[in-house]
Amino acid sequence: MDNDEIRARLFFALARHRKWGESHTAYEHMFRQFKTEALGKAGLKNVKNIADELMRGGFIIKKPTHYGLQVSLNPRKSQEIKQLIRNKLGFDL
Repeated sequence: MDNDEIRARLFFALARHRKWGESHTAYEHMFRQFKTEALGKAGLKNVKNIADELMRGGFIIKKPTHYGLQVSLNPRKSQEIKQLIRNKLGFDL
């Protein structure tokens, strides 16, 4: 699994539940679709590094709360996000 496919799967995990802008979910929920058995510990760590990279790039908005970190997709970058999902996963949002 290449890095662009991992990015697309992270975006799709949030987009399919309509987590854009003010609608957010727990940071850990993005990783439910990645199985440790398939990726290994180093692979799961790579996925978390890519998620942090997407937060720094402004694709994923983070919202710190007293009960944990919450995340959502940036609606200003929706066209880029949807294009990556369409190209890598074949889903049209």
